[in-house]
Amino acid sequence: MSSWMRWHGPAMARLWGFCWLLVCFWRAALACPTSCKCSASRIWCNDPSPGIMAFPRLEPNSAEPENITEIFIANQKRLEVINEDDVEAYVGLKNLTIVDSGLKFVAYKAFLKNSNLQHINFTRNKLTSLSRKHFRHLDLSELILVGNPFTCSCDIMWIKTLQETKSSPEAQDLYCLNESSKNIPLANLQIPNCGLPSVNLAAPNLTVEEGQSITLFCSVAGDPLPNMYWDVGNLVSKHTNETSNTQGSLRITNISSDDSGKQISCVAENLVGEDQDSVNITVHFAPTITFLESPTSDHHWCIPFTVKGNPKPALQWFYNGAILNESKYICTKIHVTNHTEYHGCLQLDNPTHMNNGDYTLIAKNEYGKDERQISAHFMGWPGIDDGANPNYPDLLYEDWTAANDIGDTTNRSNEIPSTDVADKTGREHLSVYAVVVIASVVGFCLLVMLFLLKLARHSKFGMKGFVLFHKIPLDG
Repeated sequence: MSSWMRWHGPAMARLWGFCWLLVCFWRAALACPTSCKCSASRIWCNDPSPGIMAFPRLEPNSAEPENITEIFIANQKRLEVINEDDVEAYVGLKNLTIVDSGLKFVAYKAFLKNSNLQHINFTRNKLTSLSRKHFRHLDLSELILVGNPFTCSCDIMWIKTLQETKSSPEAQDLYCLNESSKNIPLANLQIPNCGLPSVNLAAPNLTVEEGQSITLFCSVAGDPLPNMYWDVGNLVSKHTNETSNTQGSLRITNISSDDSGKQISCVAENLVGEDQDSVNITVHFAPTITFLESPTSDHHWCIPFTVKGNPKPALQWFYNGAILNESKYICTKIHVTNHTEYHGCLQLDNPTHMNNGDYTLIAKNEYGKDERQISAHFMGWPGIDDGANPNYPDLLYEDWTAANDIGDTTNRSNEIPSTDVADKTGREHLSVYAVVVIASVVGFCLLVMLFLLKLARHSKFGMKGFVLFHKIPLDG
């Protein structure tokens, strides 16, 4: 029995877990290049003999390169190039370190698919030039380039600009070699005709009505001559652009309301860096009620709705055709505002059968209006089964138009009075009078009964005293 427990109990589970861990490490080791060690999330290559000649790649189908978050390479004198496809498989890479190695060249698109990169350290390599195009799409928090024999040229002026504009707790001591092979501090480097570009975006009034068209004009300047392009983001409206040297235009036609609040930028870029000028589009359009649903119950009853419009639409509710006067018991609540879209609900506090009926929402601004209607059924008529009559809600809406304890929330000044409504009001008044009369009669009867009981109690005491008096014997 003890032998069976030894091989089938917790000890056996621990043994199998250890074996599985060994298999995982074995698979990772098989996938690793020579002179490197690998784990599920890390690759490090620091053995100089025999060393690596190319950027380390995991064997296909033997590991998952997207799980690698750190690559550390040191003392690899024969590693000189990072090609465009060397790093693309490591999409989860965050930290890349190549130090004390022979790196001379990095392809422009080497990090195109590594958007998670945050830290790059190329300390003490053989880099003589490095373009900002490698890193323009990355949100780097650290780029260390100390100890590289950069050549003094306009190609590395972006590094100086980066050092000046990006706050860092420790400034890097960077140098470059001039034509006389003399080390020049990068902070003191001055290159003629090598500076940041500038942009001027001439835009008309960008508050436009839906369906209109506009044209934006942009001019750029700089030396070296910058490239110019438009960054329109996710603009929905149809647009075309024309560029010629330092001038450009962007034509937007039939502007959509979905583009209200969008930003459009004119960008100029050269070797040293980039500059941009931006404008925001404001589109005015008539309201649209995009969502109106039956009431739902949470802490309060809510008739949910979504309205789009710019300027912000004025909202008005109608109940069974009459204006609904809002109060603390029934009111409109806007919960979420997304620029020109408003999400909210008509909130009702403890509605009853008296609030069943048709609710109409009208949204209006200076450019137009929209309306939608929903039928609301909060609860059944007291004493009547809703399921007994399939037309019960309709009959209820026809017969009752007044509000319950929420109070009278309708303004019927715009409605045409009808005989049915007047008769119904008279019947309601008669019912109230009847209840009052009955209550009065019952109260009067109770008072009479109490009076008679009191008289009867006094009469009994008087008779008892009279009988006792006559039962006393008399002498003589």
